[in-house]
Amino acid sequence: MNIAVVDSGLRELSYAEAIREAMDIALATDPRVVLMGEDIGVYGGAFQVTGDLIDKYGPDRVMDTPISELGGAGVAVGAALTGLRPIFEFQFSDFATLAMEQIVNQAAKLRYMLGGAVSVPLVMRFPAGSGTGAAAQHSQSLEAWFGHVPGLKVVQPSTPQDAKGLLLAALDDPDPVMIFEHKLLYKMRGPVPEGAYWVPLDKAEVRRTGTDVTVVATGIMVHKALEAAEVLAGEGIAAEVIDLRSIRPLDRDTVLASVRKTGRLTCVYEAVKTLGIGAEVSAMVAESDAFDYLDAPIVRLGGADSPIPYNPDLERAVVPQVPDIIAAVRDQARGAL
Repeated sequence: MNIAVVDSGLRELSYAEAIREAMDIALATDPRVVLMGEDIGVYGGAFQVTGDLIDKYGPDRVMDTPISELGGAGVAVGAALTGLRPIFEFQFSDFATLAMEQIVNQAAKLRYMLGGAVSVPLVMRFPAGSGTGAAAQHSQSLEAWFGHVPGLKVVQPSTPQDAKGLLLAALDDPDPVMIFEHKLLYKMRGPVPEGAYWVPLDKAEVRRTGTDVTVVATGIMVHKALEAAEVLAGEGIAAEVIDLRSIRPLDRDTVLASVRKTGRLTCVYEAVKTLGIGAEVSAMVAESDAFDYLDAPIVRLGGADSPIPYNPDLERAVVPQVPDIIAAVRDQARGAL
C-alpha cells in the first residue's frame, strides 16, 4: 500500500521511523519538549515508535507514566500549562476513553475559559484502527469524537512524510493537537526529507487527479482509495483522490473545488459510518454552492455499526476494502445509484 510518487531522490523511512525522527529533532532543538506515555521508555512504546530515545535523552525527557491514562493525560495537560511542550502517547487510541475528562474538559477548553491568558501546547498520539486482530477494545477509529470538540485540532497522516511534518507542525501550535496514526501504516515506507519541515494542520492533499468522481479519504483508506482508483482507471473512470489529512479544521476549499470539477463525491473512512467524518464532509458540500454541481447522490462508505471483531475475516468485512470502493465509485460514475 504505497502512494505512487515521482522519484524525489529522498531517503526512505518507515512511518514509525519518520515519527521517531520528528520527536528526535524536537527533543534536540527544543528543551521544552518531553515525551510521556506508558512503556515509551525502556520498552520503546507499544508499537516501538519511540525506540531508544530514552537512551539519548534520559528519563527526564522520555518519561514512562503509570498505568493510568487519566492521570498521565492530566500530567501532560499540566505540563503544557506550565510551559513545556509534551507529546503524550496512548498505547491504543481506544484507551483515550479513560482520559476524556482531561482532553475534552481541560485541554480543549482552558484557553477559552481563561480568556486567552493561557494556551495548552499539547500533542497527543493515538495508534488507531483495525487490521491487527486486536479485537473490539483495541481497534477503533475514534477521530470523529475529538473532531466534534471545539478547541482541539485533529489530524490523520497517511504517509511517512506527513507523519513527520504534521507532528513537527503540531508541536509549534499553541493548541492541543490530536494525531491519529493507523497501526497498519507504521511499517509502510516512503520518501521523507531530512531535517525539520512542517506540513500544515489545515490542508488536504490531492493524491491523484481525476475528472469523474471525487473520493475523499482518511488515514489508511487513502491507500485503499488509490488502489481502487488505479483499477477504475482501467475501466475509463478517472477518480480524484483527496487525502483529507485534517479532521479539524477541515480543508473546505480543496474538497469543494474538486466536487465542482467532478460532480460526484464518495467519502471513504474506516470509522463507523454513522455520524462519522463522511457525514460532515457530505453536509459541508450540501450546504455550499458545490451542491449545484452534483450529478449523483453523495456516497458515504464507512465502517459497519459494529464493534471490531477478532476473527480476521470478520474484521476485514466490517471496514471498507478496495473492492467496496471500486464498486461504489463505479456505480456512482455510471449512474447506477
